[in-house]
Amino acid sequence: MKEGWRWYGSFDRISLSEIAQTGATDIVSALYEVPYGEVWPRESIVKMRKSIELAGFRWPVVESLPIHERIKKGEGDLSQLFANYRQSMANLAAEGVKVICYNFMPLLDWTRTDLKAPVDGGGSCLRFDAARMAALEVYMLEREGAETDYCEDALERGRVWFSLSDESKRERLMTSVMAGLPGAYDRYTIKQLKEALKGYAGIDRDGLRANYKRFLDEIIPAAEDLGLSFAVHPDDPPRDILGLPRIVSTQEDIAWVLSAHESRANGLTLCSGSLGAHPDNDVPAIAKRFADKIHFAHLRNVRKFADGSFEEATHLGGDTDMALLVAHLLDEENRRQEEGRADADIVFRPDHGHELLDDHHRDTHPGYPLIGRMRGLAELRGLMAGIIHERASA
Repeated sequence: MKEGWRWYGSFDRISLSEIAQTGATDIVSALYEVPYGEVWPRESIVKMRKSIELAGFRWPVVESLPIHERIKKGEGDLSQLFANYRQSMANLAAEGVKVICYNFMPLLDWTRTDLKAPVDGGGSCLRFDAARMAALEVYMLEREGAETDYCEDALERGRVWFSLSDESKRERLMTSVMAGLPGAYDRYTIKQLKEALKGYAGIDRDGLRANYKRFLDEIIPAAEDLGLSFAVHPDDPPRDILGLPRIVSTQEDIAWVLSAHESRANGLTLCSGSLGAHPDNDVPAIAKRFADKIHFAHLRNVRKFADGSFEEATHLGGDTDMALLVAHLLDEENRRQEEGRADADIVFRPDHGHELLDDHHRDTHPGYPLIGRMRGLAELRGLMAGIIHERASA
């Protein structure tokens, strides 16, 4: 498997020369400065490609080419937005990009309540605390019906947290929840978030699926013509939040997405952390079932709790059997190589990571430290080498 590393370009506090020292060979990046819905200029793509290649890397995967909220809501005349998206695809394909990772999460991207939760032995991790999310939804947003989305324990602890919190703690919680939005994307205040949620009024699971199907109908044929592979990223967390439906959370959801267009271009980003946060998901089994449609992989691990909370674990720790998962991905690579496929290699990246040692001095994007991810990459590299060696000597 090809070792990737997510790089935020001009927004990143980690340089390409530093990334080179991790041993990664492929950069996963995007034009984070371009507003959603606008065309990614060819000249900007060329500039990024050249800077990546000059540093000794390849740029095979874009993460992400964002989908405008109007498309997710099915709002108004979308013809120009779809045309812009297809033009961005064409510009990327012309510069050698092979895979486009994207998501269809309404309004927010990945969501956490704590950006620096302490971990055993020192360092910190990202955490989703059900009680604090309940406090935000029930008491800060005052969302009608929010109580039904949380267990009694989370609701009670959320009530206690809110009653003891001051404005600064509430602002810190809101900042954490907004941190998953990439690049220069605008963050919301409570008032703005309330207003934004109104735009999804009346859009249920079936409605969002219909809007997603329309997106696939508009995009996948163009991807086939351009030789691009599209890889949907699962919901993170894999559950409804803020009263918004999330429709890429389970094995059943993935099956629906991939059957909406049978094309090989319509594929999956296998994110073991996002899928692993759902109590019903068997991540290695999901990888095995959909192996032929996995175009990209995020490898990380989480530890789940009974109330719906979860936190980032070490890459080889947590609840997911990473060795079994990696074995399935290596099996799929071998199968593709035997078929002589040009897309046989699967790019993966060590997703997220604990802040360790001097990471806290850098103020990097939450979840994307240098040392923590380098540790994860080294562990995954060793795991893969061990599996390959064991098979070769069997």
